[in-house]
Amino acid sequence: MQLLLLSAYLIVTIIRFGLDWINIRHRQKGRQALPDAFAGQIDEERLDHSDAYALAGDRVGFVEDLLGVVLTLAFLFGGILPWYDRWVAGYTDSFIVSGLLFFGLLALVQLLIGLPFSLYKNFVLEERFGFNRMSLKLWCADLLKSLGIGSVLFILLVGGALALVQATPQSWWLWVWGFWVVVSLFLLYLSPYVIEPLFFKFTPLAKADLEIEVRNLLEKAGAHAGKVLQVDASRRSGHSNAYFTGIGKVKRVVLFDTLMEQLDNKELLAVLAHELGHWRCGHLRQQLIKSQMMALLLCWLSFTLLNSQILPGWLGLEQLSFAGQVLVLGWVGSLLGFFWTPLGSWWSRRHERQADQFAINMVGSGQELASGLVKLARENLSNLFPHPLYAAVYYSHPPLVERVLWLQKGEVDAVSLRKFAADQ
Repeated sequence: MQLLLLSAYLIVTIIRFGLDWINIRHRQKGRQALPDAFAGQIDEERLDHSDAYALAGDRVGFVEDLLGVVLTLAFLFGGILPWYDRWVAGYTDSFIVSGLLFFGLLALVQLLIGLPFSLYKNFVLEERFGFNRMSLKLWCADLLKSLGIGSVLFILLVGGALALVQATPQSWWLWVWGFWVVVSLFLLYLSPYVIEPLFFKFTPLAKADLEIEVRNLLEKAGAHAGKVLQVDASRRSGHSNAYFTGIGKVKRVVLFDTLMEQLDNKELLAVLAHELGHWRCGHLRQQLIKSQMMALLLCWLSFTLLNSQILPGWLGLEQLSFAGQVLVLGWVGSLLGFFWTPLGSWWSRRHERQADQFAINMVGSGQELASGLVKLARENLSNLFPHPLYAAVYYSHPPLVERVLWLQKGEVDAVSLRKFAADQ
């Protein structure tokens, strides 16, 4: 079994690096003439700049991924895991404390390894291409805040789960799942008020006329957001976004100030209509239900496999602590999850197409959303020529050229529009 798992990991690694390689080659050699919608926005010079940005990111990503592969092999197959497991067990007899120590130290090591890459990406790569607007002081402040929030959540989620495992040994899988559901729903309410303001400043829209149009669009879509806000994302990056978030009475519309600088009002409304489409089509609810049902299944499978005591043998070991076995199980799950990625990406692209159709129904055509997406591609140096296989595996959105062409040809769907009106 150890040899089988090692072979599976190497095969997945080769596939991942192979997909990256064919995507880089295709981006460099598969460039085609852009549709008319891109005229005046993206020229050959801009495409060269986009390729250079993507290639620089690919190089950093390759080094980071390769280091991750080497460390994973050394930890799981080089004898470090059983040594580490015994070392942690030597510090405490407490089931909960030893589990927190086991996972906490690994998380800390992972953080320290990732820090140089994060610094390089922000202050070298993003700086070189004009995206970084963050000072080192702000970066450090964000890091400390993230560490504080992450530590609290880690102790709450992992410590709480371990306490339930200890208290309910015959049925902990159900109790742990229920606990995580409650906490995740609570965080959906809490995050807009407590966590997000620690990093960003939210203010009412600076454009009064835009807020009126946004409110009208929300009313038309049947959404009732408590607040329509803009966020000072430009303090950190030149990248842009918009989102509709929250549940119950904490729903809100948030527009990045960078997005408001890059698009006109009609394009902004079309982008927002797309985001509202995810909510109106039930994508957010579906995703929440799907993730929780998957979590329930994984909790039960984990319970079954952990009780069987077969996990140490998968790595050729005689014994491992509960935390060590959970680590092995999570790693095996990540291997299997790679093969789930294409299906998840396809499902996401399907949702994106539905949200695009909703936006067309709301604003009357796809022209505004298409032109807005082209401008965002220009500003964000997006890759316009991904390899089809790479896009099929990883892309959560349809490739941009394909999407823009579809939007330009898209028409109001009378059937879905009548259904929407009937639901109001």
